[in-house]
Amino acid sequence: MFKRIDHMELLTAEPQRAVDFYTGTLGFRVRERARIPQTPNGPLDLVYLELGGTTVEVMCYPDTRIAPRSDERRLGWQCLALEVDDMGAALAHLKARGIEPAWGPMKRPDYARAEIRDPDGNPIELRQWIRK
Repeated sequence: MFKRIDHMELLTAEPQRAVDFYTGTLGFRVRERARIPQTPNGPLDLVYLELGGTTVEVMCYPDTRIAPRSDERRLGWQCLALEVDDMGAALAHLKARGIEPAWGPMKRPDYARAEIRDPDGNPIELRQWIRK
């Protein structure tokens, strides 16, 4: 019945900054851009980004001021998690672009984890599975 996650939505006040980060830093590719001229909140700009069969839908209501994400825990989705081949190489790639982990890496017998933040402060977990 249920097949897969189709997409995740990412609401931002600065869509080009988000697109630049996800494409330039994390390797997503732009699949499509669209504008919905009329919604209850005004026009809605969309950019669909893809990575490994997963889509992130970057959303922006350009006529509405949106407050940045707070660091408080809240109910609902907590983060986007990306699998990496090599945690050390991934963190070195990010460091070369001025991005330090918010925490980690934490190593366990079966995996390594770390977390970074996107330009809006949204958490992105990095996970390397260690197969035995």
